[in-house]
Amino acid sequence: MRKALAYIVGAYEHPTRKAPDKSVAQLHAEAARGALEDAGLSKDDVDGYFCAGDAPGMGPVSMVEYMNLNVRHVDSTDIGGSSYIAHVAHAAQAIAAGKCRVALITLAGRPRSESTGGPIPRPIRPDVPDVEWEHPYEPIVPNMYAMVAMRHMHEFGTTPEQLAWVRVAASHHAQYNPHAMMRDVVTVEQVVQSPMIADPLHRLDCCVISDGAGALIVTDEATAKSLKRPLVKVIGAGEAIKGQAGGAVDLTYSAGVWSGAKAFEQARVTHQDIKYASIYDSFTITVLLQLEDLGFCKKGEGGKFVSDGNLISGVGKLPFNTDGGGLCNNHPANRGGITKVIEAVRQLRGEAHPAVQVPNCDIALAHGTGGSLGTRHGSATLILERE
Repeated sequence: MRKALAYIVGAYEHPTRKAPDKSVAQLHAEAARGALEDAGLSKDDVDGYFCAGDAPGMGPVSMVEYMNLNVRHVDSTDIGGSSYIAHVAHAAQAIAAGKCRVALITLAGRPRSESTGGPIPRPIRPDVPDVEWEHPYEPIVPNMYAMVAMRHMHEFGTTPEQLAWVRVAASHHAQYNPHAMMRDVVTVEQVVQSPMIADPLHRLDCCVISDGAGALIVTDEATAKSLKRPLVKVIGAGEAIKGQAGGAVDLTYSAGVWSGAKAFEQARVTHQDIKYASIYDSFTITVLLQLEDLGFCKKGEGGKFVSDGNLISGVGKLPFNTDGGGLCNNHPANRGGITKVIEAVRQLRGEAHPAVQVPNCDIALAHGTGGSLGTRHGSATLILERE
């Protein structure tokens, strides 16, 4: 039996997709309550708190007071969309070091309610080292990912139709999620015929914009085994950062090549052992690139892998994002990776929707990227096992 670094005993995804009447802090707190109830614990059991840049005010300082917690360890690591996957690993490390016993991790955001209806320009921050060189060109997120997609197409012959298969797979799963923003099953033709956003990415290659929240509870072994919940243990984790390499830019790979390798090495499992994968899906190209970088297929073969239907539950060899993911279900903040862990936990517990539940799901992977694949980003990978 593989050794557990820690156990995830509570997981909760807020059902809202638009919350004009709630604050971000309130969404954090409601998600926290849901995860604690799921675990069978109370806020008084929490002695560690983890959040990222989506938390209002001074992050953990503000939220610990708002939720009336009494903690002895906090962590506000922010590496974008991979933050909350990294937080699970950080919680495991803190538990192993004796810094806390019950760790609460929360995410929340209201980008849908707060949206201006168009791309939000980056604020000029002269203290950020890349700003003075890149801000004059006004890069926005879709453009950065479009560059990656275009380069992949140039290098490996990937096609828009192959990218579309990622959205098709997500839509097949979202139809069973009553909370998903987009539940209609789509075809490859519908994806490539949707309006162009940033060549070669179409509207349906892009994730939804939603309000929402999520929370996780991570504990030590003794606490986990005292609760009446299925045991989901963390057995592998990895983190990495990729930048511009002093101008030697290669857009054909991400930091996932390093974070994934670390997680697999620590977990002592193979790719064939992974029954289910939650992969951050800000855009279809994000998923395709991560599949290659994590080692599920060779570099350049991601297009064929997804177009063979491998991501569809009940059909393919690697079911992914069975809640519909960011492409169809929700994307509650620019750090929405917590939803990837939540759905992986559901799969391992056997609590996913029956139509997409992976049979005998005992080992799952959750992976996130944060920042921009076209410039600099963080990456985090978790491997989880049902005990």
